Amino acid sequence: MLTKSADDVPFVSNFRVFIFGSAHVLKNCVIQQINMETQMENIPEHCPGIQSESAGKASTCAGCPNQKICESGEAKLEDPKIIAGIQQRMLNVKHKVLILSGKGGVGKSTITTMIARVFAQDQTKNIAVMDVDICGPSTPRIMGVEGETVHQSGSGWSPVYIGENLSLMSVGLLLGSPDDAVIWRGPKKNGLIKQFLTEVDWGSLDYLFMDTPPGTSDEHLSIAQYMIPCQLTGAVIVTSPQEISLLDVRKEINFCRKVNIPIIGIVENMSWFVCPKCTKESIIFPASTGGARQMASEFQLPFLGQIPLDHRLAQSCDEGNDFFETYSDSATAAAFIELGKAIDAEIRKL
Repeated sequence: MLTKSADDVPFVSNFRVFIFGSAHVLKNCVIQQINMETQMENIPEHCPGIQSESAGKASTCAGCPNQKICESGEAKLEDPKIIAGIQQRMLNVKHKVLILSGKGGVGKSTITTMIARVFAQDQTKNIAVMDVDICGPSTPRIMGVEGETVHQSGSGWSPVYIGENLSLMSVGLLLGSPDDAVIWRGPKKNGLIKQFLTEVDWGSLDYLFMDTPPGTSDEHLSIAQYMIPCQLTGAVIVTSPQEISLLDVRKEINFCRKVNIPIIGIVENMSWFVCPKCTKESIIFPASTGGARQMASEFQLPFLGQIPLDHRLAQSCDEGNDFFETYSDSATAAAFIELGKAIDAEIRKL
């Protein structure tokens, strides 16, 4: 993979990408495109981002040369050419599905990749994964393509293919090393998401699954802003059973409703654990308030199913192996197949 030092990159603006513990930066073409799309200069360290309600009004905005344009809301207005470019790329993508959770560590990336593999078992379907978790991209490792290179052609960036009908695009594929850290504020993340949506040659897809980071911040606002006009199919909400997780997931549900993202349903991950030696079933994360099933009922949302905690699945993700090839007859594989059926059934109702 070609890499350059920070001093070698010809920046369009004053923006630099700093990588902890490494002199490597993202590919030069990515940096240039993001800077051309990022209109704002000299962004302060704790900028709330142009999509934030406090844009131009926060205490950290004082003295920023962009304060007036942010406060007026003018900075939120997207270039119609960008929106048109995204819509053009998405014309041949039938279903566009977000994987969301307000809580970190509940297994969004695992759920995303496993769902994608389930749908890709139908060789008549074309499936892709877009990793929007810019600061913590784990999908290349999980899908076994860590270290692969993204190629560019006249039609745009080519996603990395895991199989004939399954592809992936992630910022993790653009880093010089898996240990490199991307330290970006909101506008820079926004720029890369734009590029993923306008520059990647996804081709004709039946399903595009988008893995997102925890929370309800910049990446989520950007995806909502760009994808809802492109007939976003909806969101699958992921949680684990315990109340500490459900508290944050409730916020994610309210976020979806505020920005008009349809919710396909809720899936509960790590619902139980089966000992590989004695086969005894244990509850690792107690559902003290009824878990995801009760929450789905509370919000009148479809409950998509439960996924067990399986050490073999964790090992497969670490090693980048296809879980279904090795453990196709396991209860966990069966649970994911049922989850895929439930998601497909709910999408057909939307």
